[in-house]
Amino acid sequence: MRILNQTRDTSLITQTRWADTFWRRLRGLLGSDPLNRGEGLVLVGEKSIHTFFMGFPIDVVYVNKDYRVIRLQENMVPYRLGPLVVQSAYVLEMPVGTINQTNTKVGDQLKFES
Repeated sequence: MRILNQTRDTSLITQTRWADTFWRRLRGLLGSDPLNRGEGLVLVGEKSIHTFFMGFPIDVVYVNKDYRVIRLQENMVPYRLGPLVVQSAYVLEMPVGTINQTNTKVGDQLKFES
């Protein structure tokens, strides 16, 4: 599965990991190596995240049920608690620099493509 930013005609994630169960969301990226460019984790149904016990920073994109970007957080460092984003249906966790490199903005339309 790939996550595309249709508004900017760019790819956010080309190698997607899914966290669509309670246990996968709970584990998230804990214990993982830092993400490489193009890699990312999609947390399904999440409204807030944290980076406690992670060993690397991430870029975070909150997406609503219509696949529209509703909040961005660049360079979220370890041991931080993210905001509660009530309208969020998906949270994308990606390598630092992804938001900047893809010029992703709030309001952009994403596409989840298999």
